[in-house]
Order: sequence, then C-alpha cells, then structure tokens
Amino acid sequence: MREDTIAAVATAAGEGGIGIVRISGDEALDILNKVFVPVSENIKNRFLSYGHVKDPSTGKVVDEVMAVYMKGPHSYTAEDVVEIQCHGSSVSLRKILDLVLKNGARLAERGEFTKRAFLGGRIDLARAEAVMDLISSRNEFARKTSAAQLQGAVSSKVKELREKILYEIAFIESALDDPENYTLEGYTDRL
Repeated sequence: MREDTIAAVATAAGEGGIGIVRISGDEALDILNKVFVPVSENIKNRFLSYGHVKDPSTGKVVDEVMAVYMKGPHSYTAEDVVEIQCHGSSVSLRKILDLVLKNGARLAERGEFTKRAFLGGRIDLARAEAVMDLISSRNEFARKTSAAQLQGAVSSKVKELREKILYEIAFIESALDDPENYTLEGYTDRL
C-alpha cells in the first residue's frame, strides 16, 4: 500500500525509565536487523527480544534494549511494525532514531502512524480522531469519552443510524416505484 517505512519516537518528550522508537512499513524488520543485535534468539513475531542497538558504522553499543516485531496486518498500522524499547533518555532515543533513519526509514509526520492505521483499514475515521482526543485528554470525562469512541461507540451509532436511513430510503423508493402495493399514508408522521 505505502512505499516507504517511517519511524519516530513513540513516547512523550522528556526523560523516563523507558522510551520507544517505532518503525512501520515494509522495511521495518530489515532496518531493525541492521541496528539490533539480539543476545540469544533471532527476532520472532510478537515476542520481545533482548539485545543491543549497535551503530553499524562503528560497531559500538548505543543502548541495551528490548525489541518487538509485529507482522502486518496484525499491528496498529496494519503493516509490519517494530518497536525498540530503550532507556528513556532523550539522547538514547535520538541516537537510536537517527540510526533507524540512516538505515532506511524516514521521519514520520505527526499522526502518521494513526493515519496509516486508518488507510490500512485497521480503524475508522471516528476511532482515528479518538486517538488524538485520548492523547490530549485533560480530565477523566474527556478520557472516558475518548476511550469509548476509540472502542467504537460513535462508529456503532453511526452504523445503526445509517442502516435505519437506508431502510427508509428503500421504503420511499419502493412506494414511488410501486404505489399500488405501498402506501405512504401516515408515513410522514412515522418518519
């Protein structure tokens, strides 16, 4: 569907115990294999692997990390996704992201992972909007509302209303096409 592989820091700015660099696209696993050296096993779908991110040009260890590969379409973006979980310093995150970008990815635009999830059919537009609402929620009411929308509350209601509207349209068209067998008497009040 898309031709390029994107990457970005997926955790909030600032320092923390853990930071995540996310890679999404056809080349995600290839890029990971260029910068990640597992300690014991090769990367498997949906399993965390312990190892080190190394700079391919110098061979030096950048950070001790856990990496996970999620084969599409069973991922957030519906394409191949890799997440590198490293120490959460901005220096480590920046260095790892730079290595990923140098090895074939391009920097993701703001909201592009969710855009790809929408374009890949993983989520609908209402759910895509709910992701941003949930991220920016400032109180419990906003969080609950966004979480419900993310779970499909709005989408389900829209689908239900759409089905009712389509039924009524079909009824009206049938009545216009075959007025002898369909009556519109009292229909306006019912509608």
